[in-house]
Amino acid sequence: MQIEVLKSKIHRVRVTGAELNYIGSITIDKTLMDAANIMAGEKVQVVNVNNGERLETYVIEGAANSCEITLNGPAARKVQKGDVVIIISYASMPVADAKLFKPTLIFPNSSTNTLD
Repeated sequence: MQIEVLKSKIHRVRVTGAELNYIGSITIDKTLMDAANIMAGEKVQVVNVNNGERLETYVIEGAANSCEITLNGPAARKVQKGDVVIIISYASMPVADAKLFKPTLIFPNSSTNTLD
């Protein structure tokens, strides 16, 4: 049996942009992606702390050290610039592996989106 477990989490970053006229996705600063072990194209869940919205999308790599967190396409309707979000990815694995697996969790400064 396989189960889904938390793989990576970027806990509480501030949305820097919302681009409705885009094909979709979330753009994340490469520095944050690398620290959280999230890759371009990976499916993520985005949880908006300000309004409780939850959505799934895929990741586009943003410029390193840009502090960018931009929701694109229809997802832009679920956030506003300045909202705080949590970005989560999951992995599917056998139960025995899941019992030993350690997720990657990062806690950036939610005012600056930097790793202090």
